[in-house]
Amino acid sequence: MSDTHAQTVPYVRETMLPEQAPPIAERGAVKWMRANLFDGWISTVLTILSLLVIASAVSAIGPWLANSVWDAGSLTQCRQILDGTSGACWGVINDRWHQLMFGFYPQHLYWRPVSALVLLFVALAPILFPAVPRKLIWFSAIYPFLAYFLLWGGSVWFPVSVALGFVVGYGALLAFRSLGTLIATSAALIVPVLWWLFVAATFASTLHAILPLGIEGVRSDRFGGFLISLVIGFTGIGLSLPLGILLALGRQSNMILIKSICVVFIEFIRGVPLITLLFTAQLLLGYFLPPGTSFDLILRVIIMVTLFAAAYIAEVVRGGLAALPRGQYEAADALGLDYWRAQRLIVMPQALKISIPGIVNTFIGLFKDTTLVVFIGLLDPVGLSNAIRASSDWQGIYWELFIFIGAVFFIFCFGMSRYSMYLERRLRTDHR
Repeated sequence: MSDTHAQTVPYVRETMLPEQAPPIAERGAVKWMRANLFDGWISTVLTILSLLVIASAVSAIGPWLANSVWDAGSLTQCRQILDGTSGACWGVINDRWHQLMFGFYPQHLYWRPVSALVLLFVALAPILFPAVPRKLIWFSAIYPFLAYFLLWGGSVWFPVSVALGFVVGYGALLAFRSLGTLIATSAALIVPVLWWLFVAATFASTLHAILPLGIEGVRSDRFGGFLISLVIGFTGIGLSLPLGILLALGRQSNMILIKSICVVFIEFIRGVPLITLLFTAQLLLGYFLPPGTSFDLILRVIIMVTLFAAAYIAEVVRGGLAALPRGQYEAADALGLDYWRAQRLIVMPQALKISIPGIVNTFIGLFKDTTLVVFIGLLDPVGLSNAIRASSDWQGIYWELFIFIGAVFFIFCFGMSRYSMYLERRLRTDHR
C-alpha cells in the first residue's frame, strides 16, 4: 500500500464546484414543452395535429371576427357596411342587448334587477369567503325576500309575511323540542307550510290595507333573457342544497318510513327527464290545485327545478357520507353529541368537503338546464334569440347571438368551477 496522504492525490478535489444553472433543456419553457408536448413520438404527433387544427380554426374564424360590425340597426345595414366581405355582425348584440338581458321587463325599472344582482354578490360574500365579516350573514338571510320585492314589486308586506313563516317554524321547533327531535322537526316543517297556505295572504292584505307600502308591480310574463335564467338558476341552487342534504340524511336514516319516502322520491326524480317535470309544472299542476288558484309559472318552474337538483345532490352527499370512516360517527357518539349536533359539527363538514366537485357539477348542470324553460313558454336567452332572429330587422342572423349567449353562460359556469377549486384548496387541511 502507498503511504501517500489522500490530500496529495491529484484527482481528489479540496474545494466545491461553483453552483451552475441547469441545462437549457431542463428548465423553463423548454422543459415544460418536452414534458407536456413532445414526450415521445405519440405526444409529438398529437401536438402537431392539434396545432394544425388550431391554426386551421384561427385562419377560418380570425378574419370573420376581425372584420366585425358593432354599430348597425339591422342585418341589412350590417351587410351594407361589410360590402360583400365576410365579417361578424355584432350589431345585433348592441341593438338587442336589453332584451337578451331583461326580456320584456319595463325599461324604466332596469335599476331593480341590476340592484338585485349587485346585492346577490353582497349576500354571497359572507357565505363564500371567510375573510368577509360574519355579521353580514344576516343580510344573506334577508336577501331572498328583498330580491323578490325588487324584481316583482307590489306590496312590501307579502315578502314580509313569507319571511314570518320561517320565524313561526323556528318557534315551533323550540316549542316542541322537549317532545323529541322527530316531533320538533316535523312541527318546524309543517307549521310554516300551514302559515303560507292559510295565513300569509290574509296577513299581508290586512297589513297593506292598514299601511299601504310598495312599489310598481311587474308580472312574471315580463321576465325573460338572462334575468329569468339567473332567477331560476340561483334560486334552485340555493334551495336544492339544503333539501338535498336532508334527503341524503333521510335515505341513511334507520326510520323505515322516512328512508322509504326519501328513496322513492330520489329514484323517481332521477328516473324522469327534467323537461317532463317542466311540462308537469306547466300543464298538470293546475289540476291538483283548488279551483281559481293562481300559481305563478316561474314559481312552479323553480319548485320543479329545485326538486330535480335536490335528488342529484342527495346522491352526491350520500357518497360523501359513505366515504367517511366509521370512526368519525363513533367519535361523535363518544363525545355525547346528539344526532343533529354530530351531523353539524363532525359528519356533515367532512362529507360536504368530499362532495364539493359533485355538488358544483350539479349546480353547473342546473344553471345550464334553465334554457329548457323555452319549451314551456318562458323566453330565456335562447328563446329570445329565436324571437330576435324572427324579426324583420335581424332575420338571418345566427352565429353572433348564440356565441354571445354561450359566452355569458361560460362566464358564470367557469366562475363556479374556479370557486370550487379554490374551496377545495382552502379546505385541504390534511396536508398542512
